Amino acid sequence: MTGGFTDDDLREVLPRLRRFALSLTHDVANADDLVQSCMERALSRAGGRRADGDLRAWLFSILYRCFLDSQRRGKRYARILDFFSGAPEPVAPSAEDVALARAALGDLARLSTDQQSLLLLVSVEGLGYQEAADVLDIPIGTVMSRLSRARKALRDITEGHVAAKPALRLMK
Repeated sequence: MTGGFTDDDLREVLPRLRRFALSLTHDVANADDLVQSCMERALSRAGGRRADGDLRAWLFSILYRCFLDSQRRGKRYARILDFFSGAPEPVAPSAEDVALARAALGDLARLSTDQQSLLLLVSVEGLGYQEAADVLDIPIGTVMSRLSRARKALRDITEGHVAAKPALRLMK
């Protein structure tokens, strides 16, 4: 046990971290690298973690910061590990399920990265508003307003009421 958490605690949150990393990077190999960087940073700084803080939110915050760091440095690695993994193929979903999933992912991809991250943290990963605010290092009020706008934008895209790129609005 290090920093108030056990190996089992880390194993429990690992699939969620990987899913969030995959949504940020859109590449399995880069997502795995991002999760590894996150875990290295978390384990090396476990002593500085607040004991009363939520482990999951803390790890998501580290993962998001690692992603931002990699974006700033412009590091993108292309790998073909899945092709050579030799893992058995899962049972294929129906064509309708694939089409619906692709449409949903396409709609989500039309949102800004900030909107995508916020929607994924709250709606998919189940973080509360305060936890998402801590992860993204923004005030909770900003989380609520951005989340509302992101949901509306996604709804408009899904219903076909919006163009691919949002228009600029004039400020008086």
